[in-house]
Amino acid sequence: MSTGFGLWPSPLAAADLVADAAIPSALIEDGDSVWWSESRPSDGGRSTVLKFDGANVSEITPNTNVRTRVHEYGGGAWTVCDGVLYYVEFDDQRLWRLEPGAEAVCLSAEAAIPCGLRYADLSVSSGKDWVLCVRESHGEGEPANELVAVATDGSLAVRTLASGADFYSSPRLSPDGSTLAWIQWDHPNMPWDETELWQASFADGVLSDSHRLAGDAEALQQPRWSNDGRLHVVSDRSGSWQIHGVLDNGLEKEPQSDAPGEIGVPPWVFGTCSFVATDRGFRRVETVPGVGDLLVEDDGSTSAYTEVATLGARSEIAASWAEEHAVYVDGQRVSAAPTILLGTGFLTPPVHVDVPSDAGTVHAWFYAPANPNCEAPADELPPLLMTAHGGPTGAARTGLQLGVRYWTSRGFAVVDVNYRGSTGYGRSYRRSLEGLWGVADVEDCIAVARHLVALGMVDPDRLGIRGGSAGGLTVLGALVADDVFTAGVSRYGVSDLAALAEDTHKFEARYLDRLVGPYPAEMQRYRDRSPLFHVEQISAPMLVLQGLDDVIVPPSQSEAIVKALERNGVAVEYLAFEGEAHGFRRADTIVSALEAELAFFQRTWGL
Repeated sequence: MSTGFGLWPSPLAAADLVADAAIPSALIEDGDSVWWSESRPSDGGRSTVLKFDGANVSEITPNTNVRTRVHEYGGGAWTVCDGVLYYVEFDDQRLWRLEPGAEAVCLSAEAAIPCGLRYADLSVSSGKDWVLCVRESHGEGEPANELVAVATDGSLAVRTLASGADFYSSPRLSPDGSTLAWIQWDHPNMPWDETELWQASFADGVLSDSHRLAGDAEALQQPRWSNDGRLHVVSDRSGSWQIHGVLDNGLEKEPQSDAPGEIGVPPWVFGTCSFVATDRGFRRVETVPGVGDLLVEDDGSTSAYTEVATLGARSEIAASWAEEHAVYVDGQRVSAAPTILLGTGFLTPPVHVDVPSDAGTVHAWFYAPANPNCEAPADELPPLLMTAHGGPTGAARTGLQLGVRYWTSRGFAVVDVNYRGSTGYGRSYRRSLEGLWGVADVEDCIAVARHLVALGMVDPDRLGIRGGSAGGLTVLGALVADDVFTAGVSRYGVSDLAALAEDTHKFEARYLDRLVGPYPAEMQRYRDRSPLFHVEQISAPMLVLQGLDDVIVPPSQSEAIVKALERNGVAVEYLAFEGEAHGFRRADTIVSALEAELAFFQRTWGL
């Protein structure tokens, strides 16, 4: 069938992306069983916990939303020990214990204000008397974060283990239960900037001899114990995140891993696992530039995944170019298969593109239009949709994303840009955005667009850019800086950096100190980088999407840019969604947003 690009009939409807979607996240091995959690858009975005016992999969929390709001991004909302589940209920943020065949028992006291006490990054003491976790207390002023031990007997007893730092994560007990290791850091650092590794003796809910082991201008994450009681941690002191052994007086000088890429990702959420120590070495995930994720077994062999979200000693949540994220145990898929199976003709692999720029090399993944039932006129080039990922310390995903194939199957080209500041290319590249957010990312996206046009791969008159959160700032900044893009979509994007610095949550309250400059000392720079104050330079039509419950990038950010564009006579559409926070989770929202984007681009470009 000969049909113009952007109008190809596709077997993939927006509703298909969420109809039976179950997005796996955390993964824990408990004896012979493997447990994981998954988010279900068709069930209002509810997160639930499932168990694979070697033969069957069962849902353990069918009527519960297992999700924590610590740092607002969450993660580490549950753990399991000898078949007993400990979890956080999203509605009240209280901690619960659930034994097989019994009613759930609440372990934490009710907060003075709704969701005022929040728990995350759970682990259980060897005697199963305590749940060790991060607690975030909300009240007057900035929330307080600390490490606590919560009694498992339902007495509501809580003992503070460590306090005084701005943030804590990863409380991990040694195999014999006698020693606790954890990570902590302070403003203005984020956990991928500079953190510290601490250790203390643990007995009956009490720490003693707390002392700092490491943390000299390095980002430490994921402390883990081997079965023989040795502690390991991921550090970027060598220039990329690698596994280091921990000694009594600090880290071993040389990393125990020698990966061509990085082992570890920015810890936006709690509970991610990038390596497991075994008797033979390390089972680990290596992110290799231009390749994606490699799952490397402890014998050096690799698996055929391109993206690995987390792993255990014999299980993983992983994806490939042609398959979405799923849970695998001993190499066999155990989580539910998607109901939408696209043929190989729709799933041509993306091409890694290195784009030269004035500041060095920019990296991107390019997806060509792919539909075996359609072809476009020979003299036509495809429209391009550029994705600017969030973070901005994020990275383009390399597993199958039906959201990308939704576009390519209709005749759109898609490019996902790893602009300066992205993860997976080492510490130097990750830090190259410092002081340059709103400039370097914008320059890199423009460079990629112009490069693809120069190669004759896309239509120069139909270039769109889309992004969410930090990526939304990049979208707006690109439309301000250049006219290369003829349409833009911002999802809960940043338009006013000063307002963000004053109004965002604790976790990111000082993030901009590194990305832009100290606030308010550099107020003029904040204003210069904020698209809201340069809206007269935007002429391309825009679609703006926003969740009304977002506390990370509040609705005021989107509302302000929409009003400014309207005053300047720019065509702009605004869709706001009740009950959605930062990142859309509900099926009806996901469908409405995607269909609105398709209609917007088709209408804007006269398709």
